Amino acid sequence: MQQAIDSIMVPTQGQGLYEVTRSLLVFVAGSQLSTGLVTAYVRHTSCSLLIQENADPDVRTDLRGFFRRLVPEGMDWLTHTTEGPDDMPAHIKAALTQTSIGIPVSSGRPVLGTWQGLYLFEHRAQPHRRELVFHIIGE
Repeated sequence: MQQAIDSIMVPTQGQGLYEVTRSLLVFVAGSQLSTGLVTAYVRHTSCSLLIQENADPDVRTDLRGFFRRLVPEGMDWLTHTTEGPDDMPAHIKAALTQTSIGIPVSSGRPVLGTWQGLYLFEHRAQPHRRELVFHIIGE
């Protein structure tokens, strides 16, 4: 078994889904492994990762709207408020999604569906620089 690891910085401009599929493809190709498992992991507690449709941008709009309605800012019962009104809702959204995703690799490519892409889901309102780690193990 062989493995490789690398990280990228993903600049965000506030809440939204930022596609990182291209970075994943480049990493897997550079690993020169034909079969295995690649893990994507984001090193933050107020954003998350999703595999989601990458053909119609309305999907991303609807997902942002859904999570905004599900976990709105300004809930008066929150106690963690020192980092701004969007911080604790961002932590809750991240808890409802995931910070790591495993994706099979076959023939030197991630096994994603035709319309699937990998996204960093930024839950904070302000711009951030998010670190995303890729790790692959395989043959």
